[in-house]
Amino acid sequence: MVGRLVAATLISASVAAGAFAQSVSFVEPADGAVVSSPFKVKFAVSGMDVKPAGEIVAKSGHHHLLINAEPVKAGESVPFDATHLHFGKGQTETDVTLPPGAYTLTMQFANGAHQSYGPEMSKTIKVTVK
Repeated sequence: MVGRLVAATLISASVAAGAFAQSVSFVEPADGAVVSSPFKVKFAVSGMDVKPAGEIVAKSGHHHLLINAEPVKAGESVPFDATHLHFGKGQTETDVTLPPGAYTLTMQFANGAHQSYGPEMSKTIKVTVK
């Protein structure tokens, strides 16, 4: 009986740890980087799989790059416009062309229907294009 209780506790702990392990990050550029246009942006995700848009599959989705825009609330669709770039083919990197200036870049992970996983699955950095 004690063995089953320990096993159940370990399983519960690993499931809970897995839920907290989901995150997104920028591989490049680094926060605060000064870049020349065009510049490479590389995305990473932990605890979820990158899959193309279309089908909604649990623990999966694709990246979006928001330029000078706030993270999208959980469950809301990521807009389709010039400041919300979609990577619905499952891309994990891109070249971005922006005029000189200071920018806030936010990576937003969303499901196969472009519905955001919320601020918890976003990451924001600042870059300066020279």
